[in-house]
Amino acid sequence: MTLATTLTQTNTAHPPLVLIHGLGSAATAFKPIVAELSKSFRVITVDLPGHGQSKYKKGQAMEPHALGNEIFESVQNEYGIDCFHVAGNSLGGWIALEMAAAQPGRIISLTGLAPAGLWLTPASGRLPSEAQSYYLAKVLKPFLKVGLRSKALRKIGFATVSPKWQELSYETCFDASSAMANCTGYFPAWDGMLTRRFDANVPTSVPVTIIFGDTDNTLPYPGSQEKSLAPAHGTWLVVDTCGHAPMWDQPDLVMKIIKQTASR
Repeated sequence: MTLATTLTQTNTAHPPLVLIHGLGSAATAFKPIVAELSKSFRVITVDLPGHGQSKYKKGQAMEPHALGNEIFESVQNEYGIDCFHVAGNSLGGWIALEMAAAQPGRIISLTGLAPAGLWLTPASGRLPSEAQSYYLAKVLKPFLKVGLRSKALRKIGFATVSPKWQELSYETCFDASSAMANCTGYFPAWDGMLTRRFDANVPTSVPVTIIFGDTDNTLPYPGSQEKSLAPAHGTWLVVDTCGHAPMWDQPDLVMKIIKQTASR
């Protein structure tokens, strides 16, 4: 199955960069950085199965390594691009790590933005409390367009995600809420993470940078930020005044880090 993808720069002199979003999100999560990154890269954004514009087929494999294989295939089929830089947020960061471990010759560099999978003890089942944002988005779906203009609703939806939630644009909040409300692949992708963690090897030939925000409440330190599971040769950074979506809270810094990692 080919995933929905978008190429924002057709200049073949620019190296390709694939951006992978997280659970319950969509390619729209990267809007704050896509335009600027497109000055240096052919940026390809991807919607995972059942997220954004990609359909979910019941029973399809949703484990991070399987999703990585699907991204390789979709980018190759759609654009004829075999090798690329990659940056992923949350689940997308985990997928990027699996891609670099499985086919390092096809990943030029890797930037993990609060990547999932770096936990010593994987979850064995779903916790209802962890799906609150999903159910909230579903319930409020008919009211999102107007309701998100309210500071109170934005606080409910984003205060735990971003320490700078009051500064997030209406578009960012609406895109994120809509992606969650319309996400048919949410629980299948969640189940694909259960009982698993990232424990593969990424060769030193792939430059790696891992970023975590200092106030990441979704994948908090230390339980979900186990440095020993990340590539030993990679650079590990903790960013101030930053939550679980570094491309929202510190977009300029994130773009700088992606470019620096790509140049190594």
